[in-house]
Amino acid sequence: MAKVFLDTNILIDITRSRGDKNLPELLGQHTAFISPLSVHILYYSYKTRVPDAVARDTVNQLGIVDLTKAILDKSLESPTSDLEDNIQLHSAAEADCDFFITRDRQLLALGYFGKTKITNRP
Repeated sequence: MAKVFLDTNILIDITRSRGDKNLPELLGQHTAFISPLSVHILYYSYKTRVPDAVARDTVNQLGIVDLTKAILDKSLESPTSDLEDNIQLHSAAEADCDFFITRDRQLLALGYFGKTKITNRP
């Protein structure tokens, strides 16, 4: 059983039915994590009003990696020029995730961030 981190685009796919899989199908027996930043982006981008049962239920199935000053400080430096991507990557590292799941081509091109494999599936 692996630890996987879901990028914001994957969380949006799951909660807004943009993808072809639901969370249990995507993860199998893996343990999944997200950043609270992803929840903010989901609600902001889709002008989602609180409460939203689908988003709440999905988030409740996931581990949340606290957005700390240490993560922010690292994210302000590297590895990409996109702060949001950096926060996601450093959050995955903080949670000691084996995989970082994304559809972002620029992140997929990195291949790895530390020991975390960047892929489009677990």
